[in-house]
Amino acid sequence: MKLFSCTHCGNTVYFENAVCERCGHQLGYLPDRSVLVSLVEDGGLWSSPAIADDAFVFCANAAHGACNWLAPAEPGGDIYCAACRHNETIPDLSDPANLQRWQIIERAKKRLFYSMIRLGLPLHTRVEDPMHGLAFRFLADDQSASQRVMTGHDNGIITIALSEADDAEREYRRTSMNEPYRTLLGHFRHEIGHHFWDLLVADGPALESFRTLFGDERADYSQALEVHYANGAPQGWSQSHISAYATAHPWEDFAETFAHFLHIIDTVEMASAFGVRARPRTADAELDLPPVRFDPYLEPDMETIIDNWVPLASLINNLNRAMGQADAYPFVLTPRVIEKLAFINTLIHQTPARAQLSVLSRVQ
Repeated sequence: MKLFSCTHCGNTVYFENAVCERCGHQLGYLPDRSVLVSLVEDGGLWSSPAIADDAFVFCANAAHGACNWLAPAEPGGDIYCAACRHNETIPDLSDPANLQRWQIIERAKKRLFYSMIRLGLPLHTRVEDPMHGLAFRFLADDQSASQRVMTGHDNGIITIALSEADDAEREYRRTSMNEPYRTLLGHFRHEIGHHFWDLLVADGPALESFRTLFGDERADYSQALEVHYANGAPQGWSQSHISAYATAHPWEDFAETFAHFLHIIDTVEMASAFGVRARPRTADAELDLPPVRFDPYLEPDMETIIDNWVPLASLINNLNRAMGQADAYPFVLTPRVIEKLAFINTLIHQTPARAQLSVLSRVQ
């Protein structure tokens, strides 16, 4: 994630900001340009002096305090931004609790879309691609039927339980399932990994390489999950998998690794934006963190990213411990796990949309 500057007064502003706290200008995010701009209004349309001759409207979900993204002004009814156009189902917003949780979910989803757009990944709606388009369902539990919504993915449709936006409920589920880490953003990043396995790996040239690294996905999925929940992860799992759940099935291994790939590159970019560097007084060269001088979203060499990530993870974990908090990244990257991360990085850099993005970045 980047840091942004108000294009009116130069104040540092952040991804979710809708107003600059210094100058009071309205702010809006332009996903295709990855910029947060200050705005002026004229007759219901918004423009920015930083971007000449373009008129925008806010996403219709801005009216609910759930979005600060802009879309090109077009005639007609409600206009949804590049992220919100993928929403298929949202909860009943007349319930204040639902509204608050949905706002929290949307903030996490926007960070997911920031990464996907920056990576140049294909993002088609169900209208554009009825078979494999991406759609989200944000559902509340049916209290009358005592049914819990299960977060998951099914052929491009990602369901997120509204209760996952509640910190207490999410922590309860984390501890009851013996998970070291559980966040909304982590859910999004994991489930989107399943989606991109379908798009980038299934029946494609990368499938055999995937099977070599992750295993044969033709193994019965339901049975594999039953075995995992009954017996847990096999002994020695941490040498080859990023998490215990990743051992359940090759699809889960890929999704877990995909999520961690996004965790890593987005946090390295944030460290770069802050100019983070470290030289521990223990003189341990392995923990030296030089300034990040590359864009992790464009870096084809996973080793370069990992060389910056490992000391950064140690730094943020120990800062958390100093505040009495749990480790921000309670995971170990073994050579086998790094190999899997490199597979995903290479896979993404070889997608047609990514190739086009690379050409455009060179032209600019």
